[in-house]
Amino acid sequence: MNNETAKVERVIGFDSHPDTFTAAIVQGPTPAAAVVQKVFNKVPLDTLESWALKHTNPEDIFVLEASGNSFNVVRVLHQAKRKALVLESCHIGKLKEAHANNDKISAVRIGKAYLAGTAKEVWVPDWKTQLRRDVYHQHRKEGQRVTQLRNRIRSYLSDNGVRLAKGDKLTDPKTVEKIEAARPWWKLQWKIIEHDFAELRHADEQRKKWRGLIAEEVLNDPVLLSLVRLCGIREVIAFALGALVGDINRFANPKKLVAYIGLNPAFDDSGNTDWSGGIGGHGRKDLRCLLIEAAQAIMHSWNNPLARWGRKLMARKGSPKLAIAAVARKLTVAVWYLMMGRWTPLEEIDPLLSAKVGKIITAVGTAGLKQLGKARKQLREEACQALTTGREYVLDPDKKFTPRLVPASEPVVAPA
Repeated sequence: MNNETAKVERVIGFDSHPDTFTAAIVQGPTPAAAVVQKVFNKVPLDTLESWALKHTNPEDIFVLEASGNSFNVVRVLHQAKRKALVLESCHIGKLKEAHANNDKISAVRIGKAYLAGTAKEVWVPDWKTQLRRDVYHQHRKEGQRVTQLRNRIRSYLSDNGVRLAKGDKLTDPKTVEKIEAARPWWKLQWKIIEHDFAELRHADEQRKKWRGLIAEEVLNDPVLLSLVRLCGIREVIAFALGALVGDINRFANPKKLVAYIGLNPAFDDSGNTDWSGGIGGHGRKDLRCLLIEAAQAIMHSWNNPLARWGRKLMARKGSPKLAIAAVARKLTVAVWYLMMGRWTPLEEIDPLLSAKVGKIITAVGTAGLKQLGKARKQLREEACQALTTGREYVLDPDKKFTPRLVPASEPVVAPA
């Protein structure tokens, strides 16, 4: 196509804040040739849809930096029939001017970063995936809160010369009685202990509530339920995969999912030096940690083929961390095949999988079962039936499932 007749798209660089936004209309084929046509500064965010309809065209492309409300901004623009993309904040942040910066400069910089073609695009999750992420983060926060409170109580007791035995559970009422009898407490000291224990019980109840909702969602979703077939994966990791991976079709092959999670090793072979590092520093750390935990559980399973493979690798390489990372990589490949539906069907539920289903139903809790209006036995039968006949698994006849280690590669999209 002739450059003179080629249509140059307008890019709207968008810098969003909780209450206002700044937009720069940039037009040009490259950052150097781009012309800033107009800048709208500190426009109220609640007028975004009407502003977009008045000042922009359906052919324009909005680009914004990933931030707290960027996904909501994209959804509002989609309602106005406008195309919007979210760019990775890490890349945009490196382009910031050291000597001067404001919303106008940021909006222009974001627009030109898109024209440069080097900024990675962040996938905008659909509503179902977004809700799952919100639930997962709530469960994770409550888990962290429980850990903080346990550490705080143990530290305070230790400061006052009281050491609990390894098997003493802080949520057990008998432990509180044991602490009270351990030494004479001042009234204010005991008030502090009672307050911390009350907070711990509340946080633990909330954590169990969110875990029950997660277990219920896994049992009701055939794709998530199918993931518990894999050794090392139960309701929390299965739900996290559904929430953080989202649409599996955006990953063309298992290597893309491995790179997205960050289980492919880093390397640098420029110049005369060769360097290959670990798996940290890129990808989704939260999901990578969960799969590493799953791999550690697999390594303790003596009858699992993947565990035997991991132990052989550990004996050959002499590195437990390397073997666990390799097992987690293979597990990720298996997750991709399962979520894509390319798996052989289950003919029967073995005792280990049956026990795992029972633990998931236990996590739902009595209140959850009552709300569902189902008995434990009925829910187990439905889950087992879903595992065997709930989905159609289609195997590619030309490609045998043989997970292997993959080389480092760039992800299709940046972590969202």
